[in-house]
Amino acid sequence: MKILLFLSEAMIPLLIFSIVGYGLLNHHHVYDDFIKGAKDGFHTVIGIMPTLIGLMVGVGILRASGFLDFLSSVLGVVTEPLHFPAELVPVSIVKMFSSSAATGLVIDIFKEYGPDSYFGTITSIMMSCTETIFYTMSIYFMTAKVQKTRYTLAGALFTTLIGTIASVILAQFM
Repeated sequence: MKILLFLSEAMIPLLIFSIVGYGLLNHHHVYDDFIKGAKDGFHTVIGIMPTLIGLMVGVGILRASGFLDFLSSVLGVVTEPLHFPAELVPVSIVKMFSSSAATGLVIDIFKEYGPDSYFGTITSIMMSCTETIFYTMSIYFMTAKVQKTRYTLAGALFTTLIGTIASVILAQFM
């Protein structure tokens, strides 16, 4: 067990040293490459910033207005017989748009029910089994200039549904 702890603590420094060492052995200007990559990353962030702001503002408005609570009470009538708690409906919906906003909802669930509770377990598994569909599609398709998404949305919604079902089933065995 101690070897795993040592490896987990040493992994990032070893990775950094190996990249820098490889660059130096191949006579690359490592620092100049790093600066160029940082500039490219900054330009990418500037390009996707309007989409990020729009998603965050939209989720914030839904959360602050109480619409998510209303939606969970309405959809809870359908989800409760399927063993999916109504309290988790907002997390499953918001996760499709923003992972960081969904994480805020997860923290609220952890505070109210506890991370080791049934709700906390479902939420934890669901966060790892689902994707931020609309965020990912908007960012990647905008960056790649894809016009026809074909079956991407339907497939992503289907896999999110399967991930949510899996989280409920797996939480029952924990």
